[in-house]
Amino acid sequence: MSAAERLVESTRELLWERGYTGTSPKAIQQRAGAGQGSMYHHFAGKPDLALAAIRRTAEEMRARAEEQFSTPETAVDRITAYLRRERDVLKGCPIGRLTQDPDVVADPALRAPVDETLAWLRERLADLLVEGRERGELGAALDPQATAATVVAVLQGGYVLARAADSVQPFDQAITGVLGLLAAHISTTHE
Repeated sequence: MSAAERLVESTRELLWERGYTGTSPKAIQQRAGAGQGSMYHHFAGKPDLALAAIRRTAEEMRARAEEQFSTPETAVDRITAYLRRERDVLKGCPIGRLTQDPDVVADPALRAPVDETLAWLRERLADLLVEGRERGELGAALDPQATAATVVAVLQGGYVLARAADSVQPFDQAITGVLGLLAAHISTTHE
């Protein structure tokens, strides 16, 4: 792995663990095993490196979600697979956690990939729900955009509840709850 790759990966890890404010250039360099000269050779500074790290995390998050979203199963089965997949719940969402970081939220460049990723997730879920309605899997009364926003809010809120309780139980309960609400819209004529 090149020095630039090590710097990006180290920054990704540190952002997830400590947030932007708690991630110093020195900590990044130490974790990456790279010197200051190497860091500033590849990146203009901490904001530039953080942006590369956030973008990489966002790309990976979208790609991982798309693995569940692009299977041939029903829309609800794909959403269920996405919500039930293995996650490091107590660490929180690597993108969602950045919304709690004042320095990320205050910087339009750093905030953009976070906002874009969460918007992409809402849109992708809404597309699946529209598909489910069109295929007769879900009832016509279901509002795809509002439901997608609810799913994302429950997912992100589940991480918060789990971290506060230091237990995955509140996360699992929130996911079970939103899937139960979604199940109420499954068309009985499709089964």
